[in-house]
Amino acid sequence: MSEQVEQVEQSVRAPFGNFPQVRRALDALGELAPPVAALLGGWDAELAGQVLYVDTDPELADTAVFCAAHDVPVEASANCVVVAAKRGGETTLAAGLVLATTRLDVNKAVRGHLGARKASFAPVDTAVGESGMEYGGITPVGLPAHWPLLIDAAVAATPHVLVGSGRRRGKLILPGAVAAALPGAQVLEGLAG
Repeated sequence: MSEQVEQVEQSVRAPFGNFPQVRRALDALGELAPPVAALLGGWDAELAGQVLYVDTDPELADTAVFCAAHDVPVEASANCVVVAAKRGGETTLAAGLVLATTRLDVNKAVRGHLGARKASFAPVDTAVGESGMEYGGITPVGLPAHWPLLIDAAVAATPHVLVGSGRRRGKLILPGAVAAALPGAQVLEGLAG
């Protein structure tokens, strides 16, 4: 049985990049941040089975450095940004997922979609504390269920996209359509500028 599992793991390949090891994320739950592992472990098996995990050096976690080190096209990488939206003294946290070649339009697109008076990037301590993930590794996979997850249409249309793993060590690769199927996801045109 273990030989069979080993053969299956060896046959997993990333759709891009140069990684020493690629595994299905379901086979690497112990490497992921707890909320990421919990979502994948309890999610639709067909969708979760399409998510890959690549183990990487945390010192290379920043997008530009990572893409250069692992031969990943920057347009195949996406950034997950935590936003604090304020309206009438109440703050709502949300996340935006945009391709790394673009920027999240917080002031118009996010603020307008959330009906907020003001929206800004959430403070690091808030983003880390509320998501249960490490700074520099925050991912759309496993965010709190009550957060709106705003996904730019360009990400959803991407065949495969690289995102964080919830930790600075490692990354996830998943089809854009699977990202769009995450809990709380809303695909929007014009979310990135």
